Amino acid sequence: MPPALAALTAPSRAPAPLIVSALFLSETIEGLDDGATFLDGLPQADIARLRAAGRSLTLAQGQSVFRQGEPHGGIFLIEAGRIRVFYTGPSGRQITLAYWTAGHFIGGPSLTGGGFHHWSGEAIEPSRVTALSAATLRSLIRQMPDFALCLIEALEAKGRCYTAMAQMLGTRSVIERLAQLLLNLGDLYGRKEAGARIIERRITHDEIAALIGSTRQWVTMMLKRFQADGIVAVDKASIRILHPERLTAIVQAAA
Repeated sequence: MPPALAALTAPSRAPAPLIVSALFLSETIEGLDDGATFLDGLPQADIARLRAAGRSLTLAQGQSVFRQGEPHGGIFLIEAGRIRVFYTGPSGRQITLAYWTAGHFIGGPSLTGGGFHHWSGEAIEPSRVTALSAATLRSLIRQMPDFALCLIEALEAKGRCYTAMAQMLGTRSVIERLAQLLLNLGDLYGRKEAGARIIERRITHDEIAALIGSTRQWVTMMLKRFQADGIVAVDKASIRILHPERLTAIVQAAA
């Protein structure tokens, strides 16, 4: 078995819960959850028909939905929970592409089968998905043209997501990416308190590193530096962004 695939079989610590919105590396929180309502344009009867044509799967925390390198056989609609989608390099190092939430679909970019999965999907909490096989998708698309349009809109949202991530990785330094991610988490989930933003849900250094394309050791070092400089305060329960304007200054330094 290739090293990249062997790494996927190793047990890993389950990530801490994240925010309700989808999350990926981006210069803004605008559009993070685009695509979550891609089926809303269909009549309820068509949505029920679509789900009835699929296979409902209940996933335990840490359970794989699909694995990088496996034959592609269709897509999965997220009904509940959160799914982390990630790529594993030949060295075994991983980068998180996105955390997807209810309403999104995963398993692309292929839709109707053929080829192999380019990345992996794993439940980070108890989740439920509806699996739509390639054959089922082809049949539904023929019978429900409006469903095909919904899929196109969802694929456009995915394209914007991965474009935003590629732009961040290609044009921003790692410290700028870290500062922007902290600002995004503060905007999405932070509680404002006397000019600070309190992120009360725990996100680990490993998870931050995988999102910004760095290492846990570097993230730990930089958060300690930010803490020593009075920019943030980190404990087991929260990340307190004491001076968001200083993180903004880091992000804007190269602008």
